[in-house]
Amino acid sequence: PLFFSGNGPSGICLSYLLSGYTPYFKRHSLHPNPILQRKLEEAPEVSVLDQDLEYLSEGLEGRSHSPVALLFDTLQRPDTDFGGTAESVLTWWHEPDRAIPHLVLGRNAPGGAWHSIEGSMVTLSKGEWMGLPDLPFKEWLKQKRRGLRNNRATAEDIAQYYQHYVMKKGLQNNFRCGTVVTSVRKVSAESISNHTQQDLQEDSDSLWHSNEKSTEVFQVDGFLKTLEGDKKPFSIYAENVVLATGTYDNPTWLGVKGENLSYVHHQLSALEEAVKNSSVGLMSDPVLIVGAGLTAADAILFAHHCNIPVIHVFRRRVTDPGLIFNQLPKMMYPEYHKVHQMMKEQTAACAGPYECYISLPEHHVLSFGKDRKCILQDKNGCQKAYKISMALVLTGSNPNLSFLPNNGIDLAIDSDQPVSSKRNPIDVDPFTYECTQEKGLYALGPLAGDNFVRFVQGGALAAASSLVKKANKNPP
Repeated sequence: PLFFSGNGPSGICLSYLLSGYTPYFKRHSLHPNPILQRKLEEAPEVSVLDQDLEYLSEGLEGRSHSPVALLFDTLQRPDTDFGGTAESVLTWWHEPDRAIPHLVLGRNAPGGAWHSIEGSMVTLSKGEWMGLPDLPFKEWLKQKRRGLRNNRATAEDIAQYYQHYVMKKGLQNNFRCGTVVTSVRKVSAESISNHTQQDLQEDSDSLWHSNEKSTEVFQVDGFLKTLEGDKKPFSIYAENVVLATGTYDNPTWLGVKGENLSYVHHQLSALEEAVKNSSVGLMSDPVLIVGAGLTAADAILFAHHCNIPVIHVFRRRVTDPGLIFNQLPKMMYPEYHKVHQMMKEQTAACAGPYECYISLPEHHVLSFGKDRKCILQDKNGCQKAYKISMALVLTGSNPNLSFLPNNGIDLAIDSDQPVSSKRNPIDVDPFTYECTQEKGLYALGPLAGDNFVRFVQGGALAAASSLVKKANKNPP
């Protein structure tokens, strides 16, 4: 038996692969990469899950560092990076006897953090890149008689699509929503051999008795939030656990004085709330926005749309190649290009064409005061105070791994630093996504450094392949 935490795109995709849905190379289909085509033709009767993923993905290049992510992506969308619309070279067969019993635990409905994002927000990725295996996102939108705006989708569409996917593919019995995991730790199998699984498994208890063969298993503790608002505790024992919790729910703090004051916020939703209840507006003091990523840009666009004055503070130079805006094609992302233009043209030193906005590159926050005065410092050490109505610190987020021993730090590539999707992901085997420091524990998605829906699916393929091979020990 297997359990995994997190029911976003990674968790949904893995559940699909473990429910007996098996990918094969579609006979007579032609992949634009001739080397990959030749490899696929060598054993078309063997499912991709049972093949050597390292061999298949060798030599592939693209926008991800993960070889298996590139492989699964190019099998599903062969020439998408070149604007092509070639069909997937995979065909999916439902082989129920290959299914591996599993539970997917998540706080929200299937779709994870997509349910927490403002519904009208438009995705960074092209709409078709948000889709999951064997149900193209575009086709689902067509059924709703909707099109893609500039090839991109809204967060509300994505959240609905993920819920629809779980129902359409018949995966709902594997999902337990409204669950919070509080602890995952290794225990000896003897100590729990008398226990049965509690509470989460209604009708297949026999499945969840511990397996005597394994000397150590994982004990997963947590609680289920009932409709009445109670917390019902549970414990599960599993030989394999998959972490797919993403990074959305733990925003990064600056660590400066006054950051815990009530007018300092760490999520974009705080600005939306303030606009709704009219606590900020055209005549109020400016809103301070800290950060130079896409969430900060979304906040600036939102404030600009509502005529709210903004002071925008960020540490980098506007021309820094590491700045996300310098990596996005202008044609596809006109609104982010506009923010980048404002950042360049509207510095405090020279007034530009945009009212209600001041950009302060190469600045950082020193402190927030009780009088709503914020002290900023530039690269030369000059300090200046600004009176603001509220502050939004939008400098990224980190995973919340408080349910793991030592917050999961021992699992990271650098085991002296906290886990971070961009700087210090969990150290996994690139072809199985099993943690190098803890056998039986797997990490997917942002926890393993894969940050786009398009590429998290490769991690699910790698983990499913590894788990299938463990389950039948003698693959074809």
